[in-house]
Amino acid sequence: MDTLTTPHGGGQPLLHQKGAETQAFGTLKQLPIGLGHDTRMYACQRLNRVLADTQILYSLYKKHHWLMRGATFYSLHLMLDKHAEAQLAIVDALAERVQSLGGVAVGDPRHVAELTAIPRPPDGVEPVPVMLSRLLDAHERILIDARDAAARLSGEGDEGSADLLVSDVVRTGEAQVWFLAEHLVDTPLVHG
Repeated sequence: MDTLTTPHGGGQPLLHQKGAETQAFGTLKQLPIGLGHDTRMYACQRLNRVLADTQILYSLYKKHHWLMRGATFYSLHLMLDKHAEAQLAIVDALAERVQSLGGVAVGDPRHVAELTAIPRPPDGVEPVPVMLSRLLDAHERILIDARDAAARLSGEGDEGSADLLVSDVVRTGEAQVWFLAEHLVDTPLVHG
């Protein structure tokens, strides 16, 4: 028998594998991290909601980065991409926090779409000010939820999740809102 037909020989990848879920979404595995089951369950629920919204915000940033138009195209194109990169880092941090609590992070885009509170944009291109306003609205929704979650989780003794929400989600979001909002100020270019 040659190595290509040998079931375990020759380094042949075992393709098309299937199996049952090893942990269902919305459940916890026990980890010795000093937080009770109910606190960890609540934290995972809140973090997954912020995670879903943040994944949508990341996608909106990328969409608007690609569809940017007009005289400020270059600067906005670069800024939106930079903001998207920061949001992607937050996505990873939130997902890893859920996992470290023993939960399952929402990751499939179809599941994210079921959980998000951010309205779906049209499939086509909108005017630039509308795209920026859409990003600002998404940020505000996330900031409100993240602040509320951080306060409640801190009260439950989950300072790690609260710190992540404030240090990463809120502080980054506030700075990005500032940069976006300043692009919506009607400032004449020639007359003072």
